[in-house]
Amino acid sequence: MNKVSKLVLTFFSAITLIFVSTTVSFSKVVGDKIILGAAVSLTGKYSSNGVHTQNGYNLAVERINSMGGVKVGGKTYKFEIIYYDDESNSGRAAQLAERLIKQDGVQFMLGPYSSGLTKAMAPVTEKYKIPMVEANGASRSLFTKGYKYLFAVLAPANLYLDVAIDLAVEKNGGKPVTIAMAFEQDAFSQDVRLGILDAAERTKSKIIIDDKLPKELNDMAATLSKVKATNPDVLVVSGHTKGALTAVRQISEMKVDVKMLAMTHCDAAKLSKQHGKAAEYALCASQWHKSLSYKDKFFGGGMKYAADFKKKFDYDPPYQSAESSAALLVFKDAFERANSFDTKKVRDALAATDMQTFYGNIKFAEGGQNVSKPMVLFQVICNDDGSKCENKVVAPTKWASAELVHPIPSWSKR
Repeated sequence: MNKVSKLVLTFFSAITLIFVSTTVSFSKVVGDKIILGAAVSLTGKYSSNGVHTQNGYNLAVERINSMGGVKVGGKTYKFEIIYYDDESNSGRAAQLAERLIKQDGVQFMLGPYSSGLTKAMAPVTEKYKIPMVEANGASRSLFTKGYKYLFAVLAPANLYLDVAIDLAVEKNGGKPVTIAMAFEQDAFSQDVRLGILDAAERTKSKIIIDDKLPKELNDMAATLSKVKATNPDVLVVSGHTKGALTAVRQISEMKVDVKMLAMTHCDAAKLSKQHGKAAEYALCASQWHKSLSYKDKFFGGGMKYAADFKKKFDYDPPYQSAESSAALLVFKDAFERANSFDTKKVRDALAATDMQTFYGNIKFAEGGQNVSKPMVLFQVICNDDGSKCENKVVAPTKWASAELVHPIPSWSKR
């Protein structure tokens, strides 16, 4: 091969390399589409909440796209999401994060459902410097790793139920209370537990039962037998959707009297629909409730969001759907402020987020957690025959729509 031929070959090889590199670099935008990646649990134990997550994402994509899309560099783009089923498996979630980034060329990620799966994906997105806005991973350990590309719109898990302990103490005349608790052995529930431990120490309350829920989340009779024997002031349960359903079913079957029952995920579990009046008076930690007064231009307020969601999916939105929709609003805002698809510039714009959505105020601390939105507690209140039950916000007092019913009436008086 002569010298000129070698130079020509080298030139074309360089051009090809530049073309390939450019294709990979800009594959996050195809035509007028901003491609986001998401691995969510469509099968496995988290499938119910995985579907709520996907529905929240899809409603927001549809709304943003129909209202002018995302404006970057003087052009208008629309969101599109590539979905994979992580099967409620953390190893699978990590594999899919790699696939979305390396094979599908995704440069911007939406989070999965649950803290455990988010913890599996976060090291991958951080490794490749891929911004991820997540809506369903609340474990506080996510925000102590020094991640720079992870942003969570929801309050951290340790804040889910500590307010319930404060409420119990308040109702006890400011005096310490006794606490029974049972938790799933996953990252999220263990962080909720740490929040209860902190609240107990702060209020000088005493934990008299500290049990682990079985892996299958289908039987907590052993814990409830202890509750009947010791009569604690508060029973706290965290086991995602299945754990909430199991708790209410067995409390009803065993006629366990407790002054206060506080749980996570009972709105996603549709307690009143599943168990009717047996679910009444349960106190439920929630990231969001439709009666709250937050507003934005895409969904208006919570009531309008709930109506739009129900029209499309034929059920009331749990907070998992609302926070998932909020993640898309955050991404849109960041893209437009960055005015770029450069991942570093978008990451910096995300870090500077300070906005209000229908879901709540969103502002990120250095660790990536949202520090502007408190948790709320609602209580299930039913009519006399149990044919209609509603979720009434009882805390924080600023947003309360009803007064807490306390203590819970005994089963003999219901």
